[in-house]
Amino acid sequence: MQQEFVPEAGTITMFSTEWCGYCKRLKTMLDRTGIGYEIVDIEQTPGTEELVKAVNGGNAVVPTVVFPDGTTATNPSLPEVQQRLEAAAQV
Repeated sequence: MQQEFVPEAGTITMFSTEWCGYCKRLKTMLDRTGIGYEIVDIEQTPGTEELVKAVNGGNAVVPTVVFPDGTTATNPSLPEVQQRLEAAAQV
């Protein structure tokens, strides 16, 4: 993952689109739990659709989430996001 999209500790970067229902649901859950995030719209930010495809076997699947350790997850659940952030904090 390109360094510019790797978030600070305790936060995530979420590749998204305006029309993505799964993205809106995850954003709502993140807001409720106070997890910080940055949204990157792959239809508005040049080059990001290709990045998402690169980590998803050639498919532009959203939400694709980037964690502080540079790893990614596709359409993760809130518990998965929380666990991965906690694990990254332990390192």
